[in-house]
Amino acid sequence: MTEPAIPATRPANPRFSSGPCAKNPTWTLNALSGAPLGRSHRAAVGKERLKQAIDTTRELLEIPADYRIAIVPASDTGAVEMALWSMLGERPVEMLAWESFGKGWVTDVIKQLRLDAKVHEADYGKLPDLSVVNFDHDVVFTWNGTTSGVRVPDGGWIASDRKGLTLCDATSAVFAQELPWDKLDVTTYSWQKVLGGEAAHGMLILSPRAVERLESYIPAWPLPKIFRLTKGGKLIEGIFSGATINTPSMLCVEDYLVALDWVKSVGGLKGMIARADANTAVIETFVRDHDWIDFLAEAPETRSNTSVCLKFSDTRIKDGAVFAKAVAKRLENQGVAYDIGAYRDAPAGLRIWCGGTVETSDVAALMPWLDWAFNSEINT
Repeated sequence: MTEPAIPATRPANPRFSSGPCAKNPTWTLNALSGAPLGRSHRAAVGKERLKQAIDTTRELLEIPADYRIAIVPASDTGAVEMALWSMLGERPVEMLAWESFGKGWVTDVIKQLRLDAKVHEADYGKLPDLSVVNFDHDVVFTWNGTTSGVRVPDGGWIASDRKGLTLCDATSAVFAQELPWDKLDVTTYSWQKVLGGEAAHGMLILSPRAVERLESYIPAWPLPKIFRLTKGGKLIEGIFSGATINTPSMLCVEDYLVALDWVKSVGGLKGMIARADANTAVIETFVRDHDWIDFLAEAPETRSNTSVCLKFSDTRIKDGAVFAKAVAKRLENQGVAYDIGAYRDAPAGLRIWCGGTVETSDVAALMPWLDWAFNSEINT
């Protein structure tokens, strides 16, 4: 059988990983030359950089002035765990899970905190029934399921008059999707996702209602120092102005500031959303024109515009996991797409990052290679 022709064009940047994600197209190592290395983060220069990171985040994401923003350790995971351990237990809890990370938070709440939480779960590709969630309870959910490519369509399902808190892991949604801040009490993300920043630092955003919970409620379990946000029943305000709980990397902070400056250059939040939407539209066209591939997300309104998850639908494929790995390996060997295999716990397929740091021209250049890799493998 004739080997499919090698496509003529290659992506200029083959980095389509869903985390850590691609740097912005203008990034250079020299951009970090102003980082205050070898200086204390408690020194004036360190505090100034950290506060600048917080203030610029507020400006670009249009976060209300009365919401607190903190830089915390251990990436998005650290931010989520800090919120779960510090705030849950005051009232009943409801957990939403439709992919790996959401299921991980369920495990933490039920098996580690040992709370009798109600779990709303759905298979990969679907959302649970959002209409039955009780907002008199605390509600924990991911906004965008990074490992399933399924996101909530909007915030309309969240009650405005809720009595409980909403705790939202938004790590692959922030800077790519509109977030209704009035519906979110705790929001977390990491620099390494949509901004292509460096790993190990998380962001924790708290509404006034979340602050009230912290100041009025003491959990039944001990809190490690790294999770403590209050002292003497009052919020430790310094954490939310740059006095971080542990030592941050000033090199990573500088990288985050560079990323935020680049976001400004492409039109801020709206520009970033438009870039992600344009990238995803390229894949939508490809899927529409090829009957052997489809989105893992079943409903179009729930499809992610960042972690785009695809599945192979050709009946000739006998072992989906083996086939998908072989296709991803062909693309990696050709140097046209790195790290695009499905997440280890997800259904077999591909996952292509389409966040705003990825150029639409690179996504377009990748599509003929997907066709080449599929046909090469199916005819092997």
